Amino acid sequence: MLFQLPRITKALLIANVIGFALQFLMGNQALAALMLWPWGDAVYDPAGVVPAFMPWQLISYSLLHGGFLHLAFNMLALVMFGAPLEYTWGERRFLTYYLVCVAGAGFCQLLVGSYALSQGADPYPTIGASGGVFGLLLAYGMLFPNQRVMLLFPPIPMKARTLVILYGLFELGAGFTGLQPGVAHFAHLGGMLFGWLLIRHWRGQAPFGRGGGKGPKFRVVR
Repeated sequence: MLFQLPRITKALLIANVIGFALQFLMGNQALAALMLWPWGDAVYDPAGVVPAFMPWQLISYSLLHGGFLHLAFNMLALVMFGAPLEYTWGERRFLTYYLVCVAGAGFCQLLVGSYALSQGADPYPTIGASGGVFGLLLAYGMLFPNQRVMLLFPPIPMKARTLVILYGLFELGAGFTGLQPGVAHFAHLGGMLFGWLLIRHWRGQAPFGRGGGKGPKFRVVR
């Protein structure tokens, strides 16, 4: 199956597996500078130094994960939604979209984490490809709205468009209520938001106007 994946999807999958392997071999502390940290100067704590935010963290954080299940679910979603999008868009457009979603998710989480830090919370890092994956989920729902997909837990089939709406509402509610603490819900929403904005830019839709759509027209699979 790995050899049948399109090139960029396969490369992203391999990069994430390598990142997780480095975490296992070197430990998270050695890779702390690659995690996404809130804005501000380096903070000293009894265990050492908490790194400050650096621009490359808006991408590098997505290559690290909090455990095997975290990695497995993200990579499963990457393959399920990323491969069809890459076949539809082509390599360059797909990679651009994924990286914009990852960086957009990181930016939204950066705002949330920096605000929490200003309110006296302890600095904490964000890791995982979930922001990019949620962006892929949104794009899949927009391009293949009536394609049937299956939830894992519980195993319920539904249209891709319905799945996107349900996930978006859940993440919004969880983010504002504090449900599932330790999960970067606003990063997930940020990935979806920036993905939606980029697709609308490519289509030349508001708020970008008619001049934005220079790329190929998108087909919607019904």
